[in-house]
Amino acid sequence: MNKLELISALKAEANISKSEAAKVVQIFFDSMAAAMAKGERVEIRGLCSFFVKEYKSYTGRNPKSGEKVIIKPKKLPFFKSGKELKERVDN
Repeated sequence: MNKLELISALKAEANISKSEAAKVVQIFFDSMAAAMAKGERVEIRGLCSFFVKEYKSYTGRNPKSGEKVIIKPKKLPFFKSGKELKERVDN
């Protein structure tokens, strides 16, 4: 399911206009992104959680030349599925 399909599903289920559904989905995504940008965890009980992992700087290698490269510290978003989602997918 992509963003447009999510908007269409919300439109049909909530009986609202497509523009209203698009606004709701955009607010939801923007709120999640803003929270994660502040380092906060986003948890939707039973479904999933999103969180940010921080990585320290380390020395890596360029796969083509074998040359050592310093990798800068970084933050990456992660997704973890909830128990109920795992059970629904497995059935």
